[in-house]
Amino acid sequence: MVHRSAVSVTLPLAGPLVTARFLRRRQRFLIDVDGEGGPFTAHANNTGSMLGLLRPGRLVGLSVSDNPARKLAHTLEMVRLPDYRGDFWVGVNTLTPNRLFRRAFGAGAFADLAGYDAIRPEPAFAGGRLDFALSGPAGACFVECKNVTMVEDGAAAFPDAATVRGCKHLVELTRLAREGVSRAALFFCVQRPDGGCFAPAAVVDPDYAALFEAAVAAGVLVLAYRAEASPQGITLGERLPLAKRY
Repeated sequence: MVHRSAVSVTLPLAGPLVTARFLRRRQRFLIDVDGEGGPFTAHANNTGSMLGLLRPGRLVGLSVSDNPARKLAHTLEMVRLPDYRGDFWVGVNTLTPNRLFRRAFGAGAFADLAGYDAIRPEPAFAGGRLDFALSGPAGACFVECKNVTMVEDGAAAFPDAATVRGCKHLVELTRLAREGVSRAALFFCVQRPDGGCFAPAAVVDPDYAALFEAAVAAGVLVLAYRAEASPQGITLGERLPLAKRY
C-alpha cells in the first residue's frame, strides 16, 4: 500500500525548462539533442545507464543556467517516456534526491524521522562520505539518498547499472544499524509515476541486492518515495512499500 505524506513539498527546477529531442549520448556527462534552434550539446550528471530512457527521438527537458562561466548552459533534468496509459516525465537529475530530501525533511514530511531536527550534509565515514547526518532528541541518524529511474516487473528498482560506491554505502549503513549507536536510513527518490513497490535490481547488480537484503534485516530504514517530475518542479509523492520478500 502506498502512503502519501501529509506535507506537500515541491523542489523547483534550477532554471527554466526547455524541451528538445534526444540524439545520442557521447560521453558519461554529455548528450546531443536537437532543439528549436538546431542541435546542441547538454550536460548530463546522471552517470547511470538510464536504462530504457535515452533513445533517439525521445523528448527531453533541460534546465538552463544563467552562469556565464559554465561551459554548457543546459542540464538534462527529465525524459518523456511513452506509456500505454499516457506519456509521463521521468526525472534523471541525480542532484534531485539530496535536494528534495533536505527540503522535505525541513518541512517535516517524513513521519519516520520525527525526533530529528537538525541536518548536516556529507558526514565522513570510513572510506568516504554519506549524504546526511540527522540529529535531535531521537539521537543520530545517517541517511544516504539514491535516484531511481527504472521500473521492472511493476517495481521501482535500483540501481540501473552496477554500483561499487552504492555497495560501500550499504555496508556502512548496515554496520551503523547493527552497532545500534545511531540509526541508518536509505532515501530512494523514484522520479517516475509507475511501479507499485520498491525492490533492488538484482538482475542488474546482484551484489547490491544481497547487501540491500542484509541492510533491511539489520534494521536500516528504507524510505522509497515517488517524486512527481514536471516542468514546474519535483514534488514529493507517495511512499512505496518494499516488494513482499522484504
